Amino acid sequence: MHIAVAGNIGSGKSTLTGLLARHYGWEARYESVDNNPYLEDYYRDIHRWSFNMEVFFLKERFRDLIDIAKSTHTIIQDRTIYEGVYVFMENNKDMGNLTQRDYETYMELFEQMTTIVRPPDLMIYLRASVPHLVGNIQQRGREYEQAIQLEYLKNLNQRYEDFVYNKYTGRVMTVEKDPLDFLHNPRDLAAIIDRIDSNLFGLFPSDNTLP
Repeated sequence: MHIAVAGNIGSGKSTLTGLLARHYGWEARYESVDNNPYLEDYYRDIHRWSFNMEVFFLKERFRDLIDIAKSTHTIIQDRTIYEGVYVFMENNKDMGNLTQRDYETYMELFEQMTTIVRPPDLMIYLRASVPHLVGNIQQRGREYEQAIQLEYLKNLNQRYEDFVYNKYTGRVMTVEKDPLDFLHNPRDLAAIIDRIDSNLFGLFPSDNTLP
């Protein structure tokens, strides 16, 4: 089984991925951030490095999907290949950071990839406001993230809404992140776990949004 955690920068994806992996005994797969050779360059000069960074992420996420498809156990993934395309790549294109030629090359590559992989069995969408994202980004203190503009986060949030509710066709469980602290409050984590159990195993009644 393939579970994915989706959400904007600073929404808590990696934290929730780790907590759920520990609770269920799932294998966690994290986004290639620390070993991405383009990330710091990207935040210093987005226009110059957008295509390089997006292709690197696409390559890494596709490799993960191939491994997940071959796996005999459940894997929970921090961010999906679909977000990389419909949120981050589309945002960079509209910001003028990619030429039409680069965009078409990227999209053709993505479309070929998706002919041999399938979406996750469940995608957990962490929906967070921009102030909440900013607080988390400042708290974790990654130097290259401190220059992220508020407008950039706002644009990404808008694209996440469009992606999740208009473009993505797989099963989604939305979690309203702002009022939750699932790292320090066991009740918040337990509520999310109840929702996952309901979606995957039908153990408890639930709606499609938490809380």
